[in-house]
Amino acid sequence: MQIPEPEITLASLIDQHHADTQEPPRPHMGCSILGHPCDRYLWLSFRWAVIEKLDGRILRLFRRGQLEESTILQDLRAVGVKVSDRQSSVDFGWHISGSVDGVITAGVPEAPLKYHVLECKTHSKKSFDDLQKNGVEKSKPQHYIQMQLYMLGLKIDRALYYAICKDNDEIYTERVRLNKEIAQKYVDRGKRLVQSDRMPEPLSADRTYYVCKMCASYEFCHKSHTTKEVNCRTCCHSTATNKSTWTCAKHDDADIPVEFQRTG
Repeated sequence: MQIPEPEITLASLIDQHHADTQEPPRPHMGCSILGHPCDRYLWLSFRWAVIEKLDGRILRLFRRGQLEESTILQDLRAVGVKVSDRQSSVDFGWHISGSVDGVITAGVPEAPLKYHVLECKTHSKKSFDDLQKNGVEKSKPQHYIQMQLYMLGLKIDRALYYAICKDNDEIYTERVRLNKEIAQKYVDRGKRLVQSDRMPEPLSADRTYYVCKMCASYEFCHKSHTTKEVNCRTCCHSTATNKSTWTCAKHDDADIPVEFQRTG
């Protein structure tokens, strides 16, 4: 006799654990999202008016990508590429910042003495094939913008995009040149959205538009038009400052600690 399937499985317990313990939204506007096509999404997410709730399986996928970084560093060093052990970060003020996967100081075959910002990503087979065909700027514009911001912030004029296919472990690498105009454009975009007290227009008013349908702000923009979140950042008395802090007008413009911002 076959053993019946349990109502609660190990897989479901593990996924529920990850869903229940996912990290709260980051306090800054990260360089990794500034290439997102929609101003409204960036404005809402920075103000914690829309907080994406991910299921356990997706969170485990993100964890796999993070764990891959150490393996990539091991492989690069094994073939003579020098990668700095020091954690590098960039900060443009006005809450715009980010952390870099690594800085290569020497050893990239095409330019052995050049410094490179290292950006590591994992991909599905479909995504990886498109990346190989079209290159990172066209295939993954958000990753491309992320590297541009890192290069500008660290004053390094090259980046190495290192991609791994999760289906077959195939490697794709691409060197990217700094474009200061593009990088500054997105720094300025972030600062504009942080300082704006008015919600921008959405990317599209068409609720069937594929980018909107995949967005965490979809219900807000195309259905309810109200936020489910209540915290200091959704309050009209709070203000984002150029010192990357938030102040409260009801408390004599005192700084609001990040943890207090979450509860309000």
